[in-house]
Amino acid sequence: MRGWKGDRGEKGKIGETPVLPKSAFTVGLTVLSKFPTSDVPIKFDKVLYNEFNHYDVATGKFTCHIAGVYYFTYHITVFSRNVQVSLVKNGVKVLNTKDGYMSSEDQASGGTVLPLKLGDEVWVQAAGGERSNGLFADEDDDTTFTGFLLFGGQ
Repeated sequence: MRGWKGDRGEKGKIGETPVLPKSAFTVGLTVLSKFPTSDVPIKFDKVLYNEFNHYDVATGKFTCHIAGVYYFTYHITVFSRNVQVSLVKNGVKVLNTKDGYMSSEDQASGGTVLPLKLGDEVWVQAAGGERSNGLFADEDDDTTFTGFLLFGGQ
């Protein structure tokens, strides 16, 4: 059994609007950077979005400026050679992708969620030498690397 409806309470004070931390980038290869060297960070030189400059075009590495959980993905146009790539966190391979080139163009991709601490570095690198670095790009085909913060507070 319910009682009588009570009086409306006082209006609360306006709280602070939280400022959400932001970190995101998408970079790609160009004709000049296709078929990258193996076992070193790939220097993606086509910047599609990097407003906060957390991805360094000169080193090919993303550096964590906001601790939290991130999503990273890469999408590769494969041409004329096999592809073997790794997503690397602080020098440790955390995700590996292989594609055996057959003919024309192939696509390969990988993605994962990673917890990062301040200063952690993440990058993509080719592996397996010249026989497995078939990452391709031209005016009609893209190879990209993307990362963004899902939520902070790690």
